[in-house]
Amino acid sequence: MNISRHETSARMSRVVVHNNTAYLCGQVAEDRTAGIEEQTRTMLAKVDALLESVGSSRKHILSATLYIKDMSLFAGMNSVWDSWVPEGFAPARACVEASMASPELLVEVSVIAAIAE
Repeated sequence: MNISRHETSARMSRVVVHNNTAYLCGQVAEDRTAGIEEQTRTMLAKVDALLESVGSSRKHILSATLYIKDMSLFAGMNSVWDSWVPEGFAPARACVEASMASPELLVEVSVIAAIAE
């Protein structure tokens, strides 16, 4: 069995690859003072970079789980998400309201994506 771990610390790996599938850890915004749209935009840019680092892309996302601090932010997050996902490539997705690890975080996403052979 071949499991490849990327950007690994004692606690976690940012990406784990197994059987041409990439599993990303939860991604959050760099600027935690920004509003929901900017936090979503920068979070998704991090997803793009991690996927690219293992030979995948947003067109290969199989599943995304979004955690949002308050459902009143749902429309703002969705406006950025909808423009980020390429037409015809929408993944399976869930969005849940959650207590965040830091109070200023508004949104987090974890992603599973296929890796093109």
